Amino acid sequence: MIKNLIFDFGKVLVDYDFLDFFAKIIPDKERCSAFGALLNTVHFANIIDREERPFEETMEDFIGHHKEFEKEIRVFMEHYPEIVKCEMPGMRDLLTRLKAEGFKLYGLTNWCSKVHLTMQQFEIFRLLDGQVISSEEHVIKPEPEIYKILFERFGLKPEECVFTDDRAENIAGGRAMGMEGIVFENAEQYERELRTIIASAL
Repeated sequence: MIKNLIFDFGKVLVDYDFLDFFAKIIPDKERCSAFGALLNTVHFANIIDREERPFEETMEDFIGHHKEFEKEIRVFMEHYPEIVKCEMPGMRDLLTRLKAEGFKLYGLTNWCSKVHLTMQQFEIFRLLDGQVISSEEHVIKPEPEIYKILFERFGLKPEECVFTDDRAENIAGGRAMGMEGIVFENAEQYERELRTIIASAL
């Protein structure tokens, strides 16, 4: 029986756009493209999401290696939460309904420590019963340890959970730990697949 629903944050609960943000702070298209090539990468995201050192220290190191973009990097540091634009359409209403049906709702996200500013900004996060954040644990999806932390912290049985994430590799990581998973596209698609999983588990 499915009792617990696990949600990634970015591109599932809230929408973000690095490139749109970069375009706002760097009008020159060529310079913006070069800056985006430095920061909008999986490698960079993994470093700040794991946060083995404080976010600010990591960014100061980055400035040391890319002095030509110091001004832009400092703007990025100061205005980081502005990358998040809005809640994903339909998701707050859906989570409200699912919670009323008796499901427990949890977050499982790869995000730097600035995530708390975003969580304060958007109402949807108040619906969660708890969350595991990569920067607080210094492990990232799809590493097995982060799923173990989720299960142990909240006393969850993997077979009673459904996890949704916009990245297939993170869903594969959850499935390897015993959870059902849905690669997120939009609220309607997620609910449709979720209802099928719930029905099949009865």
